[in-house]
Amino acid sequence: MKPPEWDKDRLWGRHQVKKLRPRPQRLMEELLPRVEVTPETVFERTQAHAGPVWLEVGFGGGEHLAWQATHNPDVLLIGAEPFMNGVAKLLTQIDDEGQENIAVRYGDVKPLMTALPDKSLERLFVLHPDPWPKKRHFKRRMISLPFLKEAARLLKPGCELRVASDIPDYVRWTLMHVQIHNRQTPDFEWTAECRADWTDRPKDWPQTRYEAKARREGRPPAYLRFIRT
Repeated sequence: MKPPEWDKDRLWGRHQVKKLRPRPQRLMEELLPRVEVTPETVFERTQAHAGPVWLEVGFGGGEHLAWQATHNPDVLLIGAEPFMNGVAKLLTQIDDEGQENIAVRYGDVKPLMTALPDKSLERLFVLHPDPWPKKRHFKRRMISLPFLKEAARLLKPGCELRVASDIPDYVRWTLMHVQIHNRQTPDFEWTAECRADWTDRPKDWPQTRYEAKARREGRPPAYLRFIRT
């Protein structure tokens, strides 16, 4: 059986949990159309930006994305998230801070990544993705060989893929898939030289509410950094 195409495989996960309050609902209607990027517009949007372009896959509540945008004003931060409540939270932060270097993809990231040109990204984030712990659901995990192939296409040489997880099995899964990918094409180099390199969060990697919750529950995250060779 032919495997599904990368950009046409189904995206699994939550889309909405609770009804939005009036202000987030208004921002979804008024602000989102001004900052939204789609597979049809992302090429033009990135080409019009003179500085670096970073992409965060599944930004949750947007804390990391907003922090990076504030501390890197020359960077265009693209964030993709299918969860409406998470998108609404990010829009609230954008509205509060007046940030103009964030573009939001409300929906599946896969068609967006497919539409991006080769070597268009300088950083790619996959932070605390859904681990899908049951074996029959492993195919739903974001980190996969097709994803790594696409990441290798999009990242410029010397640039970085960052993956975080507080689930040990997902950390092993990520390292295993990078190793398998590299057997075919040696595209990624893991930067860790000692334990602290993956157990200590880098200074330019802010803590999110999800990470803080994981730590309270006794699940310290691993911070994996891979350089595109």
